[in-house]
Amino acid sequence: MTKRTRRKTDAGLKAKIALEALREQATVADLAQRYQVHPNQIYAWKKQLQDQAARAFENGNGDGAADHEREIERLHAKIGQLIVERDFLAKRSGR
Repeated sequence: MTKRTRRKTDAGLKAKIALEALREQATVADLAQRYQVHPNQIYAWKKQLQDQAARAFENGNGDGAADHEREIERLHAKIGQLIVERDFLAKRSGR
């Protein structure tokens, strides 16, 4: 009896295989044999690519960029608050 181990496939290779499956220049069975992965896995990657492809064309820079912008605005507000507090305390201390 042989023990099968799971092989990790990096995201770049998954994308490459899914794109090849979408192009339909080779059958999924051929791709599975060439890359030594199960055909069902290729179908899953292909579906995932199709489902998430719209994110690349969404308005704006995506959720990550919007979160980043909100964080920058929050930090700028905090900096402004700290400057006002510093100036107030400097006046009160007689500097």
